[in-house]
Amino acid sequence: MEVKKATKNLEDIPSSSSEAGSRSANVVRRLRVDGWVKKLVSFGGISIIFSILAILFVILAVAYPLFKSPELTLTSVVEPLEKNGNVFLVGVDEYREVAYEIHPKGFSFYSLVENQPLPEIPISSLNNASIESAVKFGKSDFALGLSDGRIVLTRLSFDVSFENNIRKIVPRLKIESPIKANSDGSSIKQMAFFKGKKGYWVAVPSTSKVLWIAVKERRTMMGTVKKKKYTKQISVPEKGGITALISDADGETLLIGTGSGQLIRVFLGNPKADEVVVETLGTTSRDGIGVSKLAFLLGGQTLIVGGEEGGVNSYQLIREKGGARRLMPMYAFEPHQKEVSVIQVSSRNKGFITGDSTGTVRYHYGTSGSTQFNIPLNDRDGISTGSIAPKNNGLLLAGSDGTLFNWKMHHPHPEVSWKTLFGQVVYEGYKDADYVWQSTGGSDEFEPKFSLMPLIQGSLKGTFYAILFAVPIALFGAFYTSEFMHPKYKALIKPIIEIMAALPSVVLGFFAALWLAPNIEKLLPGLILSPLIVMVLIFAYLVAKEKYPNVLTFGRKAGSEIWPVTILVIIGSLIGLGLTGQIEAIALGGDYRLWLNESLGLDFDQRNSLVVGLAMGFAVTPIIYTIAEDSLSNIPSHLKAGSLALGATPWQTGIKVVLPTASPGIFSAIMIGFGRAVGETMIVLMATGNTPIMDWNIFSGFRAISANIAVELPEAPEGGTLFRLLFLAALLLFIFTFVANTLAEWVRLRLRERYKVL
Repeated sequence: MEVKKATKNLEDIPSSSSEAGSRSANVVRRLRVDGWVKKLVSFGGISIIFSILAILFVILAVAYPLFKSPELTLTSVVEPLEKNGNVFLVGVDEYREVAYEIHPKGFSFYSLVENQPLPEIPISSLNNASIESAVKFGKSDFALGLSDGRIVLTRLSFDVSFENNIRKIVPRLKIESPIKANSDGSSIKQMAFFKGKKGYWVAVPSTSKVLWIAVKERRTMMGTVKKKKYTKQISVPEKGGITALISDADGETLLIGTGSGQLIRVFLGNPKADEVVVETLGTTSRDGIGVSKLAFLLGGQTLIVGGEEGGVNSYQLIREKGGARRLMPMYAFEPHQKEVSVIQVSSRNKGFITGDSTGTVRYHYGTSGSTQFNIPLNDRDGISTGSIAPKNNGLLLAGSDGTLFNWKMHHPHPEVSWKTLFGQVVYEGYKDADYVWQSTGGSDEFEPKFSLMPLIQGSLKGTFYAILFAVPIALFGAFYTSEFMHPKYKALIKPIIEIMAALPSVVLGFFAALWLAPNIEKLLPGLILSPLIVMVLIFAYLVAKEKYPNVLTFGRKAGSEIWPVTILVIIGSLIGLGLTGQIEAIALGGDYRLWLNESLGLDFDQRNSLVVGLAMGFAVTPIIYTIAEDSLSNIPSHLKAGSLALGATPWQTGIKVVLPTASPGIFSAIMIGFGRAVGETMIVLMATGNTPIMDWNIFSGFRAISANIAVELPEAPEGGTLFRLLFLAALLLFIFTFVANTLAEWVRLRLRERYKVL
């Protein structure tokens, strides 16, 4: 028997070894699978991090060119065939291939491609006279003041043709008959010139007077043009002599600068009228310092004044209530060391260049009031004049001897600076500095306004009102559900609230815009009164329940208080909304919107922050509720039991034990809801008027960063300033959420460390 038993045990050994081998193989297989899963999870995590960094890199790459320094390259230098004396004006065609300069003998043309002069176009009407001054108006019209007192009007155009796929540009001059201005034959050293669709005028100064010659043109039915000439002598109360004069963009106003720093406005009006309005606007920034040059920026609203001491200042004409004009200072730019002899403006934006006799040339931008760069001239003796290329991609400068310097300029975003993005700017037509976002306009002369502050405040405003609505409801609801609600009701209500989080934001935005906003506008007084009525009803119910416990048995079961409270909320809300008309008639003068405006100074927009707060708060509430309720419900049961065993009430246990222990999770819930509200697009886009204004009025609209990107990105030209600014706004939103989430995680860890001893 012992031998057989031993044999039996020996027979069992192989079987045990086989099972051990099988278990070992399972362990190896499990470890192999765990290893692959670990690698897969790690790869997924690294891919997500890499994707986020790639998105950040793309945003940075698109936004970075906004802050790049301008690039200037001297592409050619053209020497004139003969020294023709002072150069009055220079310019170039839109392709920067053919340049012109106006000098005492007429026009000279140069090929900037071949760096050589082109055939001249003679002006036959000069006779033996020479050009003493030249004024340009618009893109192609010129007035030439002659040494014999005449004025010649010309129009310059460039004919573009292609031969063998090679572009050929030929300049054309259209010369009109001369106008006799100074009857005594004295030379015309300075003048102002305007040309419009219905005629033109020139203004020639003399001592304390200005000769105004206006020519009205009318096209007959036969196709001929009839001209009628008007001449006036306008007395000017100048001091120090007339040193500069210029026409505004409409040709209705003549501005005059004097040797004492005066700026005088002459309202020309109808040339048939006997009188014109002459008024002194004031003096420039330094009284007694003469005006050397005047120029209007693109659009004709901002006046640039160059001083004899080298100062460069901008002004705008503000209309007072009585109709009078006032000269309002805007910016002082980096000054020159000597008298400003050149001011030339861009035909594309609010940029302009200034120069002096030492050859110092500076590029300024009118909107920001900044001097953005200097143009080196290789130590030449000085500069006669200059111009900015039509496409704002080049500069053409004429030296004192007529030499042309052709500079290629890459400066596509001059309107962007830290000041224009985040500071207060004095815009054209504004009396005070302000934060304004207005990216597009109805004309080429529009001044873009790119302040990001209204968008940043709009995002914070919408988030604030959404969180203000969502956090109390979500947290109180989570606390009640976790600590007091009957488990049977909790199993029904919690899934319903969680399903609410699946509602698309576009549906909520559509609902808020088409139903909620109009009804809030109708029922706002009752909506504000409803919470007070609900509180009174609930208080009355609790008092009655305490006094008559055997009568009010509905909701008596522990954890079922929600049902009578829900009924009271509905009844109180209906009562409050039903009393809207009576409240408005008795207490608010019949129209609460007028009452808000007159009594509180608040404007009411139908699509406002209140609508957004309710709609976006409704979208955020389920997220905050779910995470907070899970944090409260997952508190270890022994903590609650210990508190109750020591004699604490359920309410004291919830406040003193449960809430502190769950505070890290509750804080995370709030921050996740905050991040959801900050990045919300569709609700904000549809439920507000998308007006980029800066105020915290709950009854006015706003524009958030996310909504602004959604609205304007499809229409922004790729690579343009607006396109890149929208990516910069996205970068700000990215940084804001990153900082907020990092701070939230730090606070959460601190709270967890503090209350882990519980």
